[in-house]
Amino acid sequence: MEDAFKKFLYAGVDLAAEVSTKFEETVKDLIEKGKISDVEGKKMVDELFEKTEARKEEFEAKYAEIKEKVGIVKKTEEEILADLKAKVADLESKIGKPAAKATKAKAEA
Repeated sequence: MEDAFKKFLYAGVDLAAEVSTKFEETVKDLIEKGKISDVEGKKMVDELFEKTEARKEEFEAKYAEIKEKVGIVKKTEEEILADLKAKVADLESKIGKPAAKATKAKAEA
């Protein structure tokens, strides 16, 4: 499922890149024909990139949310270790065993 999801995303990225390229070519053509000024053309292209960047950020946030919901998120080793430590501490507290940190602190004293 993750592979199909990645392919879908890459297709979207390719489409966005193609649209951007075509838009820039169209603006250049309009400038060459004298239908718009250089300043207007630059403004149009800049606005497109600003909107694209904003949409990219929205998309990345939504993508992260979807990945988390469907369980695609892969944790780093540090995150896995922290989760395991938290689970061990929770289990130790449930069985009445002192937490490893408290035991270690007593041993060092």
